[in-house]
Amino acid sequence: MSDEPSRSAEQMISRLSGELSAWRRLRGVVALLAGLGGTVMVGTLWATEPGRLPGHTRLAFGLFVVFCLAWAGYGTWMIMRRAPLYALDRVIAGWLAVTASTGVTAVTVAVAAGRGSGLVPALAAGTVFIAVAVALTVRAHARRAALLRRKRELTERADQ
Repeated sequence: MSDEPSRSAEQMISRLSGELSAWRRLRGVVALLAGLGGTVMVGTLWATEPGRLPGHTRLAFGLFVVFCLAWAGYGTWMIMRRAPLYALDRVIAGWLAVTASTGVTAVTVAVAAGRGSGLVPALAAGTVFIAVAVALTVRAHARRAALLRRKRELTERADQ
């Protein structure tokens, strides 16, 4: 009977060991950000394209959007199911999201400005993505700070 809890703990550790890789988490975040960024960029280009596009061009834009959404879905799945994020990982992922959102917004706005059309939708979509990324990053910093405070409290209690 005493072997049973240790065996179940070992089984749990062995099941989790391959899923907690930092590289796997990073790949998930990169896939998610690249997918979302690509979706926004291609969708904005498609929406701001002047005039009626030929059918094959519309199909290509649609396929690119689906492709990017698939990568975003894959990244989300990896993060949520395969690689749980820790407090510092969330902070890092938040800063990656801020950087990616800002970069994609800058490129999208530059393309829209160069074409002379669609500047407002590009700015609006980019602002929403940047605002969400900043909010998540601030929340991640606050959560990490709270966990570090709790760790210090518990360490001080254990030392007494």
